[in-house]
Amino acid sequence: MGHAQPILEVRGITRRYPGVTAVDRVDLSLVAGEVHALLGENGAGKSTLIKMIGGAVRRDGGTMLLHGREVDFRSPSDALAAGVTVIYQELVLCPHLSVAENVLMGHLPRASGLAVDWPAARKQVANLLEPLAVALPLDVPVGRLSTAQQQLVEIAKALSRDSRVLVLDEPSAALGQRDLDHLFAVIRRLRDRGVAIVYISHRLEETFAIADRVTVLKDGALVGSWSVGAVTMGALVRAMTGRDLGLLGAATTAEGAPVKLELRRLGRRGAFRDVSLRVHAGEVVGIAGLVGSGRTEVLRAIFGADRPDTGELLVDGKAVRFRSPAQALRHGLGLLPEDRKTQGLLLHRALRENLSLASLGRFTRFGVLRLGDEDRAVRRAIADLNIATRGPGQAVATLSGGNQQKVVLARWLARRCRILLFDEPTRGVDVGAKEEIYRLIHELAGQGAAVLVVSSELKELFAICRRILVMREGRLAGEFAGEDLREERVAEAMLIGGASDGAAAIAVG
Repeated sequence: MGHAQPILEVRGITRRYPGVTAVDRVDLSLVAGEVHALLGENGAGKSTLIKMIGGAVRRDGGTMLLHGREVDFRSPSDALAAGVTVIYQELVLCPHLSVAENVLMGHLPRASGLAVDWPAARKQVANLLEPLAVALPLDVPVGRLSTAQQQLVEIAKALSRDSRVLVLDEPSAALGQRDLDHLFAVIRRLRDRGVAIVYISHRLEETFAIADRVTVLKDGALVGSWSVGAVTMGALVRAMTGRDLGLLGAATTAEGAPVKLELRRLGRRGAFRDVSLRVHAGEVVGIAGLVGSGRTEVLRAIFGADRPDTGELLVDGKAVRFRSPAQALRHGLGLLPEDRKTQGLLLHRALRENLSLASLGRFTRFGVLRLGDEDRAVRRAIADLNIATRGPGQAVATLSGGNQQKVVLARWLARRCRILLFDEPTRGVDVGAKEEIYRLIHELAGQGAAVLVVSSELKELFAICRRILVMREGRLAGEFAGEDLREERVAEAMLIGGASDGAAAIAVG
């Protein structure tokens, strides 16, 4: 396969921005019928590279060849017309239009004149999906579909344009294991049909599960390309980060530590019910469960973003009823939300504003913001969390995903929260930044904070937690600690429930 003629090739491709070279003379070749993983830390240049391939960003140097002929895409529509499609992590769909309308947008079949031939449209989309063994409700608005189904709509859109090069940017970021397995099956079928696929993910194990070749970028430059069978996970980590990652054990809770956060049979209609748990000072507790099991909804209810209908919430042993996140903040709670872009950040405001947003009282005297104090605190946080940025004034939207996540974390550190709720804290974050976040969580627990972590990655929870709760269908399905804390037992509770499934599952620590 390594000697096959590339379907798409970039040679010495370069992109510069003021003060930084985002991609520096990178070579990449894509072969038909191959899955090519593209790896690198946040800020390595992956996003810029695929934007150039997809016509969203113009290159400053280098050449790009498609089927051996030089091309210059001036827009995404140029790339689409040539059979090159990029599916970004933030999907580009019209939520109020049907599956069929989204798939065939811009080239719906016409019966006569301007009238759309809807039977032909449905048949055309069904024919696209059939070889992939995918079943989607063609007349349902896309906004009602799950994230996994919406990704399949994007793939069908690409196939409707007869795309021969398909770039998937972090397709697994919002998927549970079952949806990921289905996505991999679809990718393998596309590969078998001769499509060249670029697969970007921060989960290295996915590279070995789905890819044929792998390329690593670091600081905008090419580190190397290998056949997946000729490289180890450790070698890829070193190529991406320049170092070996250390091993972390779960944080140890001091004996007799006070209970900082307690839920007693908390419930919210249609989301979750009868959830009881305790988190002690200095403890990191994990919540596992499939997507839709109610994990995120529990965190939102604790933080006052949604109001529970039943049960009690106690902070430092005192019953509280938060009517808003502002009230939760005043009681020392902080939430890192599942979707940092829409719920955690002001994307088009400066890093400085995002970081100090929850702590302005610290920097204000007599109603006047002390800019010097704010600037010193922001710069200290940038250094402490190793946020890769041109400076405090940089717009958060221009930061990489991992650095955006660090900004949200830094906000709660500046606020000095004592109860921290983390929902998918390392989603879309590279392996190096993951380790930094894990160490930060350990440090926070070591300083006496109570930490509750929701994650779709069991390995992540096992790396940082000594106690893991499982949610299934809106209820606690079990608690695992000590000798019971085994991955197969947690996975079983997630998929089919545990012996303590239901109201009897009281996770008291």
